[in-house]
Amino acid sequence: MKKFLLGTVALIALAAPAAAADLAARPYTKAAPPMIAAIYDWSGFYIGANGGWGTSHKCWDAVNAASAFIAAEGCHDATGATAGGQLGVRWQSSAWVFGLEAQGNWSDLKGSNVSLAFPAFQNQSRIDAFGLFTGQIGYAANNALFYLKGGAAVVSDRFRVRLAATQVEVANTGDDARWGGTVGVGIEYGFAPNWSAAVEYDHLFLQDRTINFFNNGVVGIATTPFGNDRIRQDVHLVTVRVNYRWGGPIISKY
Repeated sequence: MKKFLLGTVALIALAAPAAAADLAARPYTKAAPPMIAAIYDWSGFYIGANGGWGTSHKCWDAVNAASAFIAAEGCHDATGATAGGQLGVRWQSSAWVFGLEAQGNWSDLKGSNVSLAFPAFQNQSRIDAFGLFTGQIGYAANNALFYLKGGAAVVSDRFRVRLAATQVEVANTGDDARWGGTVGVGIEYGFAPNWSAAVEYDHLFLQDRTINFFNNGVVGIATTPFGNDRIRQDVHLVTVRVNYRWGGPIISKY
């Protein structure tokens, strides 16, 4: 019995190191580092394109050569499409974004009405181009930017007088470049590191202007005065914009 016990103890002693060797330590795996959240940086230069719709409310008053009121001729809305481009620069400080922008657009905003004072004639207007020169201030929520803008505006107007019955043009004026102010609001979304898309509304405040019309030879001698109108107007614009930005890297938030 003693020999049997001693043999058993010896067997266990020999087997224990082998069993311990089989129980290999579980490998240590380093935990993955926490992800670093990237934030969108709106700083840098940008260039882009825009397109949309606009309307201009115009009211005509007949006046004499001294600009004294004669009669109200009524109002109309000149509406149509617009497309163009913009170039600007922005810089970001914390969540606030500041910028400067120049925008130039082709447009086809046109409309007309029969004159209330002289119903044989129809007054017609058209805006075929405009420009905006604005400053911006906005608040960024990562890659979403809410902004306000304001500055100067200029439009290229054309005015015509036609016979209401036949639509034959009887008087016209040269292109009129009219300056005023503008305010706007927009929301822009960065959908890629250097690309963003926006929807913007702009309102243009334009000064009144007395326009001199001249005969074209249909109802009077060509180039002689036809009449004068004081025309007041404002413009509403809604555009969709796409911008490409450079010079403003994406940074990391630690």
